[in-house]
Amino acid sequence: MRDELISFQQTAVSKLLAEINSAQAYHRVDGRPQVIAFRAPTGSGKTIVMTEVIEDILNGTETTVEQPEAIFVWLSDSPQLNEQSKTKIIQKADKIRPNQCVTIEDDSFDQEMLDDGMIYFLNTQKLGKASRLVSGSDSRTYTIWQSLQNTAERKGNHLYVIIDEAHRGMQDREAARATSIMQKFLKGSEADGLDALPVVIGMSATDERFRRLVGNISSVRHDVDVRPDEVRASGLLKDRIIITYPEQDSIDDMVILQAAADEWKDKCEHWNYYCTTQKSQQVRPVLVIQVENRNSDSASATEIGECLSRIEARTGARFSEYEVVHTFGQTATIEAGGLKIHHVDASDIADNKKIRVVFFKENLSTGWDCPRAETMMSFRHAQDATYIAQLLGRMIRTPLQRHIDVDETLNEVCLFLPHFNKDNVESVMKALQDEEGSDIPADVEGESYGNDSRETWGYRPRKHQPKVDLNQMTLAGFAQSQSIFVDPLFEATESKADDTTKGGTTQEESVSSQQQKPDINIDNPSEMNVPAPRSINQGTTFAPQQSDVGVSSTPEPEQEQLVFTDSIDREVIATFINKTALITYEIKPFKTTDYLPSLIKLASLIKNTGLDSYALHSIQQDGVRMIKEYIGRLKENGEYDTLASEVKKLNLSWKVFDAFGKAVNEDKEYIYYTSSDEDIDRKFRIAEKILGGFGLGTAYGTLHFNPENPSEYMVHVILFAAEKDCVDKLHLYAKNKFNEMSDTYRLQFAHMQSEKYRKQYDAIISNGNEVSAHSFHLPEQIRPIVDLDGEKYYNHFFVNEEVGYAKIKLDSWEKAVIEEESKRDDFICWIRNPSKGWGLCLQRLENGIVKGFYPDFLIIRNVVGIGYAIDILEPHRGDLTDNLSKAKALVDYAQKQPSAPIGRLQMIREGKDSITGKKRMKRLDLAKSAVRERVMQLQSTQELDALFLDDSLVE
Repeated sequence: MRDELISFQQTAVSKLLAEINSAQAYHRVDGRPQVIAFRAPTGSGKTIVMTEVIEDILNGTETTVEQPEAIFVWLSDSPQLNEQSKTKIIQKADKIRPNQCVTIEDDSFDQEMLDDGMIYFLNTQKLGKASRLVSGSDSRTYTIWQSLQNTAERKGNHLYVIIDEAHRGMQDREAARATSIMQKFLKGSEADGLDALPVVIGMSATDERFRRLVGNISSVRHDVDVRPDEVRASGLLKDRIIITYPEQDSIDDMVILQAAADEWKDKCEHWNYYCTTQKSQQVRPVLVIQVENRNSDSASATEIGECLSRIEARTGARFSEYEVVHTFGQTATIEAGGLKIHHVDASDIADNKKIRVVFFKENLSTGWDCPRAETMMSFRHAQDATYIAQLLGRMIRTPLQRHIDVDETLNEVCLFLPHFNKDNVESVMKALQDEEGSDIPADVEGESYGNDSRETWGYRPRKHQPKVDLNQMTLAGFAQSQSIFVDPLFEATESKADDTTKGGTTQEESVSSQQQKPDINIDNPSEMNVPAPRSINQGTTFAPQQSDVGVSSTPEPEQEQLVFTDSIDREVIATFINKTALITYEIKPFKTTDYLPSLIKLASLIKNTGLDSYALHSIQQDGVRMIKEYIGRLKENGEYDTLASEVKKLNLSWKVFDAFGKAVNEDKEYIYYTSSDEDIDRKFRIAEKILGGFGLGTAYGTLHFNPENPSEYMVHVILFAAEKDCVDKLHLYAKNKFNEMSDTYRLQFAHMQSEKYRKQYDAIISNGNEVSAHSFHLPEQIRPIVDLDGEKYYNHFFVNEEVGYAKIKLDSWEKAVIEEESKRDDFICWIRNPSKGWGLCLQRLENGIVKGFYPDFLIIRNVVGIGYAIDILEPHRGDLTDNLSKAKALVDYAQKQPSAPIGRLQMIREGKDSITGKKRMKRLDLAKSAVRERVMQLQSTQELDALFLDDSLVE
């Protein structure tokens, strides 16, 4: 494969290959047809996984003997879907030639049998009664059914049928017809002279779909499933799908279109800023607009020209030819608003970067995946809920195939439905779950227009200028008041950023004494060559002068009255926290037993980033020494000659492991016999794959090649790979080396500007260990749910940058803690630590099981003469059973990084003052050595309760 698979995809490939081998063995024994059900959520990369499976069957792996003669039939219900799958296979596979992929056509295909080593694409429309493929005639020698039957009879041991069971966009009648045709492959068709085919692999997003397909067929079934949480964690899909609808029926749908245009413009600005600052490939978001069917006078009853006019007016864009396209059934170019709008095929949208706006009617849910389509508007009415749900399933993939940590707004896809209400939207959400599975790995949220359920918060609040009377504004002033659409493709609207918004925050001197900037030696944030979007603007900051508590209960002042200076230098604090690189943990629910793949990936990343160009080479050399030492021992013991002579008839035996080293079907041991001829090359390739597939055998041959016996080095490598103790030793080395390298390079990756490399490092570390240590890194933008009845906190680190505060609802304990913290002379700001995503996660042990622990608050304080300090606070009820494990987790966290600028590590309870009897917060500070020592000796929660009563320990 040209692209490296994600861990859960690698696991799926391993399981599929194991089940395919089992299916073939069962079929040889009793002749019953075998069905392998591969179920994976939308966006999990089912086609990519199957491409790797095809490559591995054709070329062999460490657990599968190569079958270059293997034949594959890829069956779907859509020619567009087939073409998309074929194109993807050709693009992604590096061991499959384009001429191996053949679309079976009505006119040209007429063969007795399918050819070896080929991948055939077939769709159900070509298998209907009227199709020439299924009807005999004077011009045709074989029907497609005869070709399939002949192939199954004579080549059944290497024939594989792959059913892509999607039914995308199909009506019930169409779907039923497609299912009926597909079932012929599963149970045979006496009328067509077709027996059930020996091995069929079905791909589906839901178990319900596959049950409909399989029905009551008596095939032996094998299951391979991908869990939704694995897909969610991979970053392949957006976090959220937000559906916006009007609360009242009378709202103008063009008003909703303007809201969609605002959202699209915002996405364009955010993506441009992100890609430029991260030096990543540019993402060009697409605005997708579903219009009504045509009327007698025009291509659509929706006023397309009016739509374009509204979008241009709202965004400041001026569209040119080919930037706006349509996918209507009629392929002619249409004209609207003085612009020629050309027709494109749906499958061509994703790769055509010039396309910005797409008008469509009903054909985008078939054969179409466009990660760039991040905003959609539909003029359709509520009866189209199922179709809209199908379309949404195609839009939730992430453009860069990874989660964006620094800007959470880029992890959402937005849909605007002006002709739906709350009940209709719930129908869409239900239909989406029916289509893509109830556990669709993305949150689906509905919100009424004007009542956003989430806000964008950042750490660059801006100064609001007084309102200006437009009647008295000069032309230059009017031009400055217009928003800038930051997108290179709209050159007519580009503008340089105002001098006051470039190069970071403007320095102003009105800073309160307790919040003066500490004297710390950290680099200033680098200048950006592109203006930041509105919500991450780097202009002059502000904050109203509030009480010491930092909470406002008074009405929000009018915008024109807000001309304040922010006393919190959030950008410097963000840089400090990110460079501090506090440890944050990721805990996986499975145990890793094979570190070799992770070690190889980590060493390759270290090499590619220039941290150590010899990282991979040094691992190869360590492996070469192991092989040399083993062969030396064999020769010294007099065993070498006997074992070497056995290599030509050697049968390798091993268990099948997934990408994490977990045994697949642990109750089975798979034994694969190589050919009985003297095929040293094949055995050497298998040995290479057993040893990690990173060129260890070749590296050994480079140093120990014997020109008088050219295959000798291969025999050495094969013997090493066949000896269990040697392989175990290699894996133990991999585990120790992996942990050593991950510890050595964690801080280097934490300080890299490129989020891409940080994400790659984190993914490798996560796959390598059950509990993996990462570097805590603050995002630039977050999207929390709005607490409408919350209080305004101007001293929270993340704020709504338009108003300068965060609205947060705290319980009484939490509120009391923040009030106490805010009154401290050294207090600067606080962060509410989320219990997922980017939040700071500690590890705790409960009943022998490692679990995650997210403390409630991070407090940033000024320490005179040193700089900033980060406090970790956990207000916690004393009656909860996890108190002791969390207290010990805080102790362990302090001990793991003694040099980190952590000030206090407090577990906090509400209690009574022993003298006054009044309520107060009792704080047990686990950053203190005396407290840590006492806590580590505790054996019960009751003993921890006693510590909170000891006034000599509690603050």
